[in-house]
Amino acid sequence: MPLPKRRHSKARQAKRRANWKMVVPNVIECPRCHDPRLPHHVCPSCGFYNNRLVIEKKEKAKAE
Repeated sequence: MPLPKRRHSKARQAKRRANWKMVVPNVIECPRCHDPRLPHHVCPSCGFYNNRLVIEKKEKAKAE
């Protein structure tokens, strides 16, 4: 495996790592249930997308 002949400067290393930033996801409010969801995704709480039911949510069975 090849090795560098000269040391790279700290500025060169910092320029390469300048784009290593965290991206905050764009979260919007669901128009139906007003819970936060990602845009262009099915709402995880109500299961609707584009005013259509896409995923039917199962009700949790109560312990008897």
